[in-house]
Amino acid sequence: MMKAIEGVFFDLDGTLLDTAEDFVITVNQMLTDHQHPAMDGHVIRRNVSAGSRALMKLAFNLTPGDELEQKRALFLQYYDRHIQDHRRSTFAQPYPGILPLIEELERRDIAWGIVTNKPRPYALSLIRQIGLLERSQAIVCPEDVKKPKPDPEALFLACKQASCSPEASVYIGDHLRDIEAGKKAGMITVAAHYGYIAEGDDPALWGADLDIDNVQQLHHWFEQHNWQIINDRSHA
Repeated sequence: MMKAIEGVFFDLDGTLLDTAEDFVITVNQMLTDHQHPAMDGHVIRRNVSAGSRALMKLAFNLTPGDELEQKRALFLQYYDRHIQDHRRSTFAQPYPGILPLIEELERRDIAWGIVTNKPRPYALSLIRQIGLLERSQAIVCPEDVKKPKPDPEALFLACKQASCSPEASVYIGDHLRDIEAGKKAGMITVAAHYGYIAEGDDPALWGADLDIDNVQQLHHWFEQHNWQIINDRSHA
């Protein structure tokens, strides 16, 4: 059975926006200030989607505990100063194909939104800077829910905000927790292989309904299926 797509939702870092360079600059500035050697930017990029705790754990070789939480809090201060420094623009940009896809969703009156584990102040700042804040029908951050991804609560909330049903919606992300959350919510899930995939991780094993190497492939999939989704996931 086919059903018209009602909503399309994106993870933020590594899916909607390429924010890696901001993280590379911030992490290495923090390391420099603490008399530590800089990290390879490639390593930082691959771990952006794992979150700030994972980055601090890598950068300072920390184990879970108070020191890690202190470093994470300090990192967020550094990151906030960086992305709020309007003397120069942030390096974060939509991935190629994102803006045309959003324009097509809007043209077809398909709701779209963002569901991220990024803290709200930083998420809103970046979304505002690229001119998408007022256009999105849903923005859900960890502060908005009791349980962040991979729990599906955030996706259910996004669907409620956008007035669409989860079973007629699509969620795109570049981390296993994104796919797990989408599947638990009953959505069509899309694994963004172009995002920040950690060393040794294989997104083809996440069990997404669709795997893409670029946004244009997702757009093509929508066109191929006449902007409908298949309820039988085995044929997605």
